[in-house]
Amino acid sequence: MSLKKEIQRRRTFGIIAHPDAGKTTLTEKLLLFGGAINEAGAVKNNKIKKGATSDFMEIERQRGISVATSVLAFEYEGIKINILDTPGHKDFAEDTFRTLTAVDSVIVVIDVAKGVEEQTEKLVEVCRMRNIPIIIFINKLDREGRDAFDLLDEIEQKLHLRVTPLSFPIGMGYDFKGIYNVWEKNVNLFSGDSRKNIEETIEIEDLSSPELDKLIGKKAADTLREEIELIHEVYPDFDGKEYLEGNLQPVFFGSALNNFGVRELLDCFVEIAPTPRAKESSTRLVKPDEKEFSGFVFKIHANMDPKHRDRLAFVKIVSGIFERNSPYLHVRNGKKMKFSSPNAFFAEKKQIVDVSYPGDIVGLHDTGNFKIGDTLTEGEEMQYKGIPSFSPEFFKYINNADPMKSKQLEKGIDQLMDEGVAQLFTLELNGRKAIGTVGALQFEVIQYRLEHEYGASCSYENLNVYKACWVEAKDPKSEEFADFKRVKAKFLAKDKRGQLVFFADSAFTLQMTQSKYPNVKLHFVSEFEKMKN
Repeated sequence: MSLKKEIQRRRTFGIIAHPDAGKTTLTEKLLLFGGAINEAGAVKNNKIKKGATSDFMEIERQRGISVATSVLAFEYEGIKINILDTPGHKDFAEDTFRTLTAVDSVIVVIDVAKGVEEQTEKLVEVCRMRNIPIIIFINKLDREGRDAFDLLDEIEQKLHLRVTPLSFPIGMGYDFKGIYNVWEKNVNLFSGDSRKNIEETIEIEDLSSPELDKLIGKKAADTLREEIELIHEVYPDFDGKEYLEGNLQPVFFGSALNNFGVRELLDCFVEIAPTPRAKESSTRLVKPDEKEFSGFVFKIHANMDPKHRDRLAFVKIVSGIFERNSPYLHVRNGKKMKFSSPNAFFAEKKQIVDVSYPGDIVGLHDTGNFKIGDTLTEGEEMQYKGIPSFSPEFFKYINNADPMKSKQLEKGIDQLMDEGVAQLFTLELNGRKAIGTVGALQFEVIQYRLEHEYGASCSYENLNVYKACWVEAKDPKSEEFADFKRVKAKFLAKDKRGQLVFFADSAFTLQMTQSKYPNVKLHFVSEFEKMKN
């Protein structure tokens, strides 16, 4: 098959949501409908009975939350689908933000009872900034929830989106009878039996047909007719071009736990979602159908299989064809590298692939060569942009709790920091190591993984830091910069890439420092590009 045809049949998207909206359950059911798995792992009461396919780390199984992005690929009706299931918890938002650089579209999951929640707002804002096409799935319709029109209003107001419902619920909670599929013009009846993979679907071309009264009862049929009429009056008709440009967001309703409304979502997604998109690099816009291969690392995961101590760099292919055993340029290192066993993913299951195409995610075995944001090409000197590292909000000194295991601790910290789960800082004054995270829960995850994956134990001490800022001097040889380094010596550290970082203990300190040293710039985001120290 030609490169163009392979690109046309690929859809790479992320699933984002606030915790507990049912994101991981929806991922499972998409795999179920795609024939990729036979039985879903039930996620109930935050205790994972069988372990959801996409939550494969031990700590995820224990807590019932996703703490790392997982990649799942499957075929559906001749289309190759790559799903990136992201963590919903705000403490792992940085992983999700970086993952959004590797997707071509997203599905946002919203709980019908809770509506738009805080984390959803933040994630949708990132998608809007990047004009990523969005589909919304309103979940848990088998439970009592908010009025559908109220929810649509809230989505428009809080998320600043322009929505168009492509399916609509018939009743809700105890009265839930099914869904009218606006996109396919049919009624999908709800039986409430989650073991049934596909519910009964009846074509209804004309809503005024008496057939509808027989199916769902006269009262429900009349209500549905009024609501669908209102939808056509209030909301714009679906327009594929508007959706792809990020200006119109289709909405679907369903119950992922009961496999309901998922097939409708998947069928429409396959038809309307974008194929791999072009991406901006440091030198130019790179299009997927270019002959030469290029891609970038958006995630690193250590110990996907603790038995083998393997470390994988996840690479999103942007252009050309990636071939096993071909030499590719690691742009930052300036070295050519060959990969004998590139992996395709199915949660923690991996298989070696010979060729991969734009839109695909490949896992490359890594001995420490890669960092998040690294670019691979066939020889062109360019760097893909926009893979940020955010200023942490929580800080602690990390201490070795077992001096006999200092090597294991060093290796563990080194590898976990490369994953981007947290950031490591070494204080200039005394060489003490400190960890900064976006969320407090990350400290627990690091401690757990150090113990269970590396056999090392650590303890923490509080460190009073308000913000960590990357330092950039207009003139590194100036007296002003020398004075800054002398006066602030106690508050200076180096990050893992050797960049100078300033620890401000309060907003006031930050303000005073910026006014006293106008030629020393303090950045809250590091784009993983070398900055002058």
